[in-house]
Amino acid sequence: MGLGAAALAAYPGAALVVTSDGRVIASNGRGEVVQHALEGGLLPDIASLLNSARPSVATLPAGSGSIIVELIALPADNGHFLLLGRDITLERNLRSALVESRQRYKDLVDISSDFAWEVGADGRFVFVSPKGALGYLADELVGRNPADFIAETPMDEGETPFASALAMEDVEVWMNQADGTQACVLASSTPVRSDDGQWQGARGICRDITQERLRDAALSRANNRERLLSYIVRTIRDEVDPADMLRAAAEATARALGATGCQIFRLLPEASDFALAAQFGEGGEEKDVLDSFIGSDHFEDKIAAWHVLATVSRYRHSINGAVLLWRDDSRPGWSDDDRLLIDDVANQVGLANEQITNHERILRLSRTDSLTGLFNRRAFFEEIARRFNRLSREHKPAALIYVDLDNFKAVNDVHGHHTGDMALLAVRDLLLKHTRPTDLVARLGGDEFAIWLEAAEEQIAIRRCEGMLVASAELAPFSGSADKPLHMSLGVAVHAGPSAESLDELVARADTAMYEVKRDGKGAWRLAPAPTGKRD
Repeated sequence: MGLGAAALAAYPGAALVVTSDGRVIASNGRGEVVQHALEGGLLPDIASLLNSARPSVATLPAGSGSIIVELIALPADNGHFLLLGRDITLERNLRSALVESRQRYKDLVDISSDFAWEVGADGRFVFVSPKGALGYLADELVGRNPADFIAETPMDEGETPFASALAMEDVEVWMNQADGTQACVLASSTPVRSDDGQWQGARGICRDITQERLRDAALSRANNRERLLSYIVRTIRDEVDPADMLRAAAEATARALGATGCQIFRLLPEASDFALAAQFGEGGEEKDVLDSFIGSDHFEDKIAAWHVLATVSRYRHSINGAVLLWRDDSRPGWSDDDRLLIDDVANQVGLANEQITNHERILRLSRTDSLTGLFNRRAFFEEIARRFNRLSREHKPAALIYVDLDNFKAVNDVHGHHTGDMALLAVRDLLLKHTRPTDLVARLGGDEFAIWLEAAEEQIAIRRCEGMLVASAELAPFSGSADKPLHMSLGVAVHAGPSAESLDELVARADTAMYEVKRDGKGAWRLAPAPTGKRD
């Protein structure tokens, strides 16, 4: 076989004509690298190349780097040999990169918390990451239909990422896990098609975002509770009258928590018992619920046809009330969010209860005498004005008695103000003993008292005055001296039902009658003459 220079030049790779001892007779331009290596003893001898069943591969220096050449030796004419070389550097590098890429992908899949999968033409798993998924081993999933595990998806079953004919990205799918719980995965997939475009399955990645979604849901519920609590608090604070605060709170709480009814109780210190302060909607018997607070701050149970949720309210760690919620059994029971929200409501009710208690205390102090606890002048006249107007409409009688203590100054002068205060308290007890709960007793100031006898006619008023004068003998131990005994002077004015007399006129008659007793010797009672004007 004769080889000319043209034939060597036409060969796409390295081509050399060599002798049996490796001497180069002819070479094309691409064979220079092989020639240098051959002359430098970097290649096997020709006999070895001839006897090799497969092409030999050698890495040869080339410029500042190296190339990989696949070599083969063929016999030629005249005892010469043809040495052919093919540059496979790129091919080897590509193969190496591919192997490295595959290993990298395998390592990432193995260590990833996500799971990779592939389904075949029958829609069943043919591959799942070695770690498995959803609490199952990979082998337990292979051969199963993904639809068996899907609990909820925003799309139709036939359009899930596991069966879609289109590429999908970041689709949320809730799937059932091996332990019975559900996991939310973010699925991305691409279809697998045959050469003729037929759908042959799909492959993709699922990332578990359950904790993220649970956190999002918890944050959403917290925001919703905050919104509802703000609504309740705003409703309470919009009320000016403290008593209306609890009524507003009961209604707002029932509406916010979807309750059939809400009851708010106050713990009355003087009675050490719960008293209903506000109610909205319907509910059941609350006694068992309130009794349970002896050993616990919370109550949740089903009583008859009601789901009940309740908790105590506190102010500075002390119980001052309770909040009860009722929901009929046609509706679901209470959720964790309901339990958290009622505790927040109870905190606000605790503040409102304390505010109401303080308001009542201030109101009581502003309307009562600090020593005796009786109505003071302002409160007494405000109350009898209200009653007087009603009596005028209903044409019912009433009596007003002015009481002035005789020789009270001597008590203070001789025994001191402490004894004087004790004497005033004894007078208070005497007056309360001779009046009914429907009557009003007040200390107008100093040693002056007043009594309003509700619906009392003249004979009743007279009997009361006589009884109080007889009982005033009990005040003798407080007297300053024997010649200045402590007793009382009473002036009584009776208001007849049909009378056109005003309240000011009635007060003036009682006051005048009392001063006439004082002028005429004290220690007696006097009935004021009836008014001259009559109602038509």
